[in-house]
Amino acid sequence: MKNILFLIFLFVVFFAKSTFALIEIDITRGNLNPLPIAVSPLHVESKSSEILQEIKVGSEISKIIENNLLRSGLFNPLEKDSFVQKPDIAHLKPRFEDWKLIKAQALITGKVNITNDKLRIEFRLWDILAAKELMALAFTTVPNNWRRVAHIITDKIYKRLTGEEGYFDTRIIYVAEKGPKNQRIKRLAIMDQDGANTKYLTLGNELVLTPRFNPTNQMVTYMSYFRNLPRVYLLDIETGVQEVVGDFAGMTFAPRFSPDGKKIIMSFAKDGNSDIFTMDLETRVVERITEHPAIDTSPSYSPDGKYICFNSDRSGYQQIYVMRSDGSDVKRITFGQGIYGTPVWSPRGDLIAFTKMYQGKFYIGVMRTDGSGERLLTENYYQEAPSWSPNGRVLIFYRETKSGSQGEGFSATLWSIDLTGYNERLIETLTDASDPSWSSLLSK
Repeated sequence: MKNILFLIFLFVVFFAKSTFALIEIDITRGNLNPLPIAVSPLHVESKSSEILQEIKVGSEISKIIENNLLRSGLFNPLEKDSFVQKPDIAHLKPRFEDWKLIKAQALITGKVNITNDKLRIEFRLWDILAAKELMALAFTTVPNNWRRVAHIITDKIYKRLTGEEGYFDTRIIYVAEKGPKNQRIKRLAIMDQDGANTKYLTLGNELVLTPRFNPTNQMVTYMSYFRNLPRVYLLDIETGVQEVVGDFAGMTFAPRFSPDGKKIIMSFAKDGNSDIFTMDLETRVVERITEHPAIDTSPSYSPDGKYICFNSDRSGYQQIYVMRSDGSDVKRITFGQGIYGTPVWSPRGDLIAFTKMYQGKFYIGVMRTDGSGERLLTENYYQEAPSWSPNGRVLIFYRETKSGSQGEGFSATLWSIDLTGYNERLIETLTDASDPSWSSLLSK
């Protein structure tokens, strides 16, 4: 991101050689045993004219780190009223006994300074039980990037304590909705993963559907209706440049990028039939992947690009299938009761998320790539469109409520849930929201 990456990472100290800390976090059981962690306010050393701004920025960064860790379900940030040691002293050298008294197992300290329109932030991560420093980093950036720095710091802490990549320095694109169900105005919107910095990308003059991030950059593909005709668009989030991928004589559905970002895969309906096609974004060559009298939709690549999962009613009712990326070796992988749809391959490559409808309820679930090990994570009146966090640990999806005969009382909201089925959370948005898609890490 051009304007944001004035951000300069200055790796001042990195004492920890190993990926894993001495502290152990059980990342297989969600939020059952969250780690008690103390997030000390970032203190200010300078006596410059910027001191009030520094104090505010330091406090806000601390809050964002704390909230990020709390929402992950793996950490239990302790109340600051219980802290015995002052932030400036703790940052130099914690009195580990004081932090043990309040049951903290890890401690985050830091300081902030603004000079010559540059923001410098230092932070340290301490293992209280082992009485050791685990990590020390510093970042220099422009002052208005403080929120991003907070997310990047959280990612560093998360990885150091869990061994997994974080997912906090990311964005979510979705369809912002308002109005009664039968007269919805839908716009593309984007926000930080914690719901901050919402921006609207379209005006709402045309219906927009299924925005999806490119895994390699901040490009988005989505569907829009121009004069009641479906079009597939590409939108560069950074520049605002938008282009039409193609006009199709029939109906197109759910465009999605290939893992390398060079192709778009989608379903294309014509004459009552729907098959899966790809388009090379450089040459604009279209290739047909499936050719079957059944309805094939919702394709999603595996992370290595070798396979595609999709849903089809070729067995008589909608199930999930996997095939090679050239359309060969098609295999059905779901045989449970109910109707399966919207399969999405995990960034880790080991699981496929899906929507399932059974006995009047909708479920979000995951299964192995051969269809075994199905686990239903959450159920509701209506919910669908799961999207993975870039580390493959969290799913975001949307949920709808019932409406009256005139479309009143309807709402659509975004929710997230841990891969284990714990830590289900509402994601606050300024309007109703649907069809979310999670970006890759911005700082990579």
